[in-house]
Amino acid sequence: MASMLRQSTLVQAARQGLRSFHASARAAQASGSPPPAGGFMPGVAHSKFIRGTPELALATPGLPAEIVKSGATTKMNLFQAVNNAMDTALGTDPTAVVFGEDVAFGGVFRCTMGLKEKYGGDRVFNTPLVEQGIAGFAVGLASMGHTAIAEIQFGDYMFPAFDQLVNEAAKFRYRSGNEFSCGGLTVRMPIMAVGHGGHYHSQSPEAYFAHTPGLKIVIPRSPIQAKGLLLRAIREDNPVIFMEPKILYRAAVEQVPTGDYELPIGQAEVLKEGKDVTVVGWGSQLYVLENAIQMAEQRIPGLSCELIDLRTIAPWDIETVVNSVNKTGRLVVAHEAPLTGGFASEIAATIQKECFLRLEAPIQRVCGWDTPFPLIYEKFYVPDMVRCYEGIRRAVEF
Repeated sequence: MASMLRQSTLVQAARQGLRSFHASARAAQASGSPPPAGGFMPGVAHSKFIRGTPELALATPGLPAEIVKSGATTKMNLFQAVNNAMDTALGTDPTAVVFGEDVAFGGVFRCTMGLKEKYGGDRVFNTPLVEQGIAGFAVGLASMGHTAIAEIQFGDYMFPAFDQLVNEAAKFRYRSGNEFSCGGLTVRMPIMAVGHGGHYHSQSPEAYFAHTPGLKIVIPRSPIQAKGLLLRAIREDNPVIFMEPKILYRAAVEQVPTGDYELPIGQAEVLKEGKDVTVVGWGSQLYVLENAIQMAEQRIPGLSCELIDLRTIAPWDIETVVNSVNKTGRLVVAHEAPLTGGFASEIAATIQKECFLRLEAPIQRVCGWDTPFPLIYEKFYVPDMVRCYEGIRRAVEF
C-alpha cells in the first residue's frame, strides 16, 4: 500500500512538472517570445551552486590568489564566459587561432561574437561544413606549434571527425615516441539536451571519447567553471575535448572573475557534503540532482546526501569519489547519455572494486534510455528530478 501511494505521488509530481513545462511553452508561443532560456530546467537561476554575487564568485575553490585579491567580477552567462576565455587566450597567445562553422560571425550560440573583429580574419575564421576537415586541420595546426581552438557546431556532428580525434590527435605523441605532439589542440562542442533538440542536437557523446587514451574530456557546469576550465584546456599540453551543456549557455548566469585564471583539469568538486549517500554528476545534470537531493532529504527524515561534480570525464577524479563512497557506503550516478556503456558504468566498476567492503547497497545508475534521443518524448528520456530521487531512495532503503 505504501509503495502504491509513493508511486502515485511521484506520478502526480511528474505530471505537474510536465504541465508547467508545456504551459510555459504555450505562453511563450502565444506572446511571440522565444522559449525560456532554462528549457526544461527553469530552476538553474535559483541554484545554490550558482555564484551570483562577487563574494561568492571570489570564494570559488581553486581561484588563484591574485584573482581573489583583485576582486573584479562581471555578470556573464555561460556562452559569454566561453567567449571571454577565448578572448583571453587569443590576447595572451599570438599562436592561438579559433575556427569552425560560422564562428566568424559569432557562431550559432554566439560563443565567438566579436572575436574576428578584434583579432582579424587570419586568427578567427569560418571553415567549410566538414567536421572531419575541421578536426584534421586542427591536428595539423597544433602539431606545427599553434594553439588550435576548433569548434564542432553540435557534439552530435563530431562523428565524421571521430577518426581524426581518436586515431590521430590522441596517438600523435605516443606513436612518435614523444618526438611530436598536437598538445595545443582544443575541440569545443555543445552537448546535452536543450528541451527541443531531437535526435541530432541533444546527444551526450562523452563516453565514446573516454575510451581513448590520449584525450582529456572536460564538461563545465557554470560560467565561472567554463572560463577557468577552458583556459586550462587551451593551455594544456594534451588534446582536450571541451563539451559545453548547451541548455546552460543562457540559463546559467554568474559573477565571473574578469582576470586570467585557470581551474584544474582532473579534479572533481564536492558541491555538498553529506554522510548517507554519494551522488555524482556533471554538466547540466547537476542541477537536476540538486533538486532530487532536496526532494529526498525532505521525504526521508535525517537523510544527508553528498553531491560531487566530476567536471573532468578523462582523467576522472577517482580519489574524491572513492573517499566519499567509503564515508557514505552508497553511490548514485546520473547522466543524460544512454545507460549501456555510459560513463556511469566505468564509475560503478571502479567504485565496486575500490569500495566493495564499504558498500551498503547496489550502485545506482540513473541515465538516458537505450533508444535514439527522442523529440516528442524528450521530457521522459532525460533523467529528471523524480527518476534521480528514485535512484537515491533505492540506494538508501536497500
